[in-house]
Amino acid sequence: MRISTWGRVLIASALAATAGAATANELNLYTSRHYATDEALYDDFTKATGIRIARIEASADKLIERIRAEDVNSKADLLITVDAGRLWRAQQLNLFQPVRSAALESAIPAQWRDPAGHWFGLSVRARVLVYAKDRVGPLDLKRYEDLADARWRGRLLSRSSTDIYVQSLIGSLIAHNGETATEAWARGVVANFARPPRGGDTDQIRAVAAGEGDLALVNTYYLANLARSKKPEDQAIAAKLAVVFPNQGDRGTHVNISGAGVARHAPNRANAVKFLEYLVSPSAQAYFADGNNEYPVLAEAKLSETLAGWGTFKADRLEAAIIGAHNEAALRLADRVGWK
Repeated sequence: MRISTWGRVLIASALAATAGAATANELNLYTSRHYATDEALYDDFTKATGIRIARIEASADKLIERIRAEDVNSKADLLITVDAGRLWRAQQLNLFQPVRSAALESAIPAQWRDPAGHWFGLSVRARVLVYAKDRVGPLDLKRYEDLADARWRGRLLSRSSTDIYVQSLIGSLIAHNGETATEAWARGVVANFARPPRGGDTDQIRAVAAGEGDLALVNTYYLANLARSKKPEDQAIAAKLAVVFPNQGDRGTHVNISGAGVARHAPNRANAVKFLEYLVSPSAQAYFADGNNEYPVLAEAKLSETLAGWGTFKADRLEAAIIGAHNEAALRLADRVGWK
């Protein structure tokens, strides 16, 4: 009888638990994710392992500060959040412990996990350009660098630079092009804003559809959600727009990861590792992909129909850890150029 990779993981974990000291039949999860499909992930894991999941849900910054303040008394076993910048910040505060796992290392491409195993990417969102089909041509935009061109004066929409997605994109450009060139680019981008940055990615998408701007920087997740919405008005918004995956002719499109790390003082470390390994199993990756419109890190996982309809794209292979390391420089740069 053949046993799946996930089945082997469960058997190995059970044997290890039997051989060593008994661990509590629970997992304390600190998470900034807030999606209905995650409930199915938790339920399936508990059914398969008997491990109960207790959750603390809050913003990433609040969770990081809570774990830091709790220190050795923290009950956190695992921190889950979105973007390498936040994971990097937690690592720099010494909130994670390293994990070595053949299941994680074989499933997750090297650029989407910390080299020393402090955190692991679980799903991906591409940072794309969304444009109004009636006002922008499909060949008008090819690279992030094009956004600084004066032809887009008064036409570009973006989140604030206080947002981690913006910081990580700037950080990736610093890594690729250097800080001087990236600062010049960012000044051009700011000069092209149709309005001062405000709101989230869905707000930028709605604003392009309403004619407040002609194009915007957004994550694929948000546009896919509108396209797959049951509300006709959301579907109508998505129908007005098209997607460009930038830099397909060179380094590839920048991506954000949703990832997790085992807390430094995790009282249930084995359970935390077991849950991480479950999250890269085919069944769990299907929830990320088809259930929540994210790109799976597991190569063989099936995409949602909407994401598949946008076609394949070349992703930037820059290590997420490097992007995180440039976060502070990205923030300072954004302040200098007036990216509010």
